Amino acid sequence: MELWTTTVASARGAARTAQEIEAAGWDGMLVVDSQNLSGDPYVSLGLAATATTRIGLGTGVTNSVTRHAAATATSIASVDRISNGRAVLGIGRGDSALAHLGRAPARLAQFERYLRQLQTYLRGEAVSFEEIDIPHEVAPLLSGLHLHDAPPSSRIGWIADGLRGGAKVPVEVAASGPKVIALSALHAERVMFTLGADVERLAWGIALAKKTRRDAGLDPDGIAFGAYVNLGCHSDVGAARGLVRGGLTTFARFSVMHGKASGPVSSGDRDVLEKLRSNYDMKAHTRGDSRQAGTLTDDFVDRFAIVGSPERCIERLRALKALGLDKVAISGGTRGASAEDAAVSKRLVAEQVLPGMRS
Repeated sequence: MELWTTTVASARGAARTAQEIEAAGWDGMLVVDSQNLSGDPYVSLGLAATATTRIGLGTGVTNSVTRHAAATATSIASVDRISNGRAVLGIGRGDSALAHLGRAPARLAQFERYLRQLQTYLRGEAVSFEEIDIPHEVAPLLSGLHLHDAPPSSRIGWIADGLRGGAKVPVEVAASGPKVIALSALHAERVMFTLGADVERLAWGIALAKKTRRDAGLDPDGIAFGAYVNLGCHSDVGAARGLVRGGLTTFARFSVMHGKASGPVSSGDRDVLEKLRSNYDMKAHTRGDSRQAGTLTDDFVDRFAIVGSPERCIERLRALKALGLDKVAISGGTRGASAEDAAVSKRLVAEQVLPGMRS
């Protein structure tokens, strides 16, 4: 099972951060795409690619609204070219990136259409002009210019040329609800669950994805599974909880964002999720000292995140591997948490958890 870590997109710090991540033994680095809160992810990934030789590089995650599918495809393919095939495109329906534009996550129909187009571009194939959903009032049809000749469709030729010597960039979808899990199972190379570290919930997501593929006449084992997980490693479990509480609010909220909790949840967990949703302050997104962080009970944190000693963290990660996950993207300490505790956790993960998972 590959262990990746998530970080912010920062043009100034990307190269240094990537080198530290590679030296610590991580398998890959994911950067967020949230234009109002951090830098451009593809600039950061490009810089990281030139400063490293081994780790995978990807978005964690981009969305289907703020960039056209052709722009997203060419950006991640450029990172893939620079890194000699180490790129992956992580995508979701959007959260903070859209919230700071006054919008909720993308509608399911738009998201599925975008995934289809994105995969078509990344395969080097053509997207019909009729499928391009740029409003006519924004840019009228090209046919109105009466050109002597023009492209018959939308295709990224240099991506197609590059595929002659290598594989396409894989797409992985961050998914929590049943409809997005189903879409992911049909249109992605990997489903990255945002269901927490709870084994029962993850098993439910895997079963749903496999059933969706089976019902569509596809190989149920022809897709990979991973998860985004919040992890705090510390001998003091209270300190470990404090490290993950802010980030966990973000991922837990995905399961109840639209009012109904997704997946198997107890009545107690449902109450926590509903309180989280009604108390969520996007202006304090991911903060450990936020209003929403205070809604998470210790019991909820202990099951939905991975917290505790190195031995406990390794035990929980191995349980996820046993489920069939081949990748876990780990978020550690967040803003508003103790910097001292975060430093301890970072050291313990590098010195004990990562080596422990390799043995």
